[in-house]
Amino acid sequence: MRKLAAFLVLLLVLLAVLDRVAVTGVQREIATRATAKYDLATPPEVTILGIPFLTQAVAGRYDEVKVAAGAMNLAGVELSSVDFTLYGVTAPLEDLMLHADQVDIRAQRVAGVVVVSLKTLNQRAPRGIKVAVDGDGLDVTGEITVLGRKVPAKAKMKIELIEDGVRFVPEQVTLGGGIPVPQPERFISYRIPIKNLPFNLKVTGVKIVPQGLQVSGEASDVPLHG
Repeated sequence: MRKLAAFLVLLLVLLAVLDRVAVTGVQREIATRATAKYDLATPPEVTILGIPFLTQAVAGRYDEVKVAAGAMNLAGVELSSVDFTLYGVTAPLEDLMLHADQVDIRAQRVAGVVVVSLKTLNQRAPRGIKVAVDGDGLDVTGEITVLGRKVPAKAKMKIELIEDGVRFVPEQVTLGGGIPVPQPERFISYRIPIKNLPFNLKVTGVKIVPQGLQVSGEASDVPLHG
């Protein structure tokens, strides 16, 4: 009985080790594919959720896969963090092991979040304007130049989704110095392009976070192969 118990313990340990070795290999393969497919600067950190992993591997389907790509430059826009969750990833283990260069790895759905840092928001703002996070909104302060004269200004910013990014439109504009300026918001408005996101994500929402602007997106039936 003791020998049987010891054998069962050893078997469980071996299965656990095999499970971890297998998950590491598949995570590495997904990271490699995503890097090549979407021209990432460095391979992302991939984590396959769910235990035991081998049960998912045998089925060739992984319910939830986390992908953390870190900072990224996207069409000239600096993103401070880029995180995705892949749902329903199909990647048969046998195919990965025998002919990884041919297997079609695909995600049923991808949800992602990227953060445009406050530094980037300020770099993209009109000259003389400073952007700051105020709770769940953005404030701008600074000076606008009208007919060669600098006018102190401050405003609340409204964020709008546009086809290829986000647009910042000032509201409640307050001017100092008593100088009348027609449509002063036109001197403060600006936009930031958010396009060509990894995994073909389409932007679905934006919100203000302490780090800057958080942009969320989704995509379906996403290929991960090169």
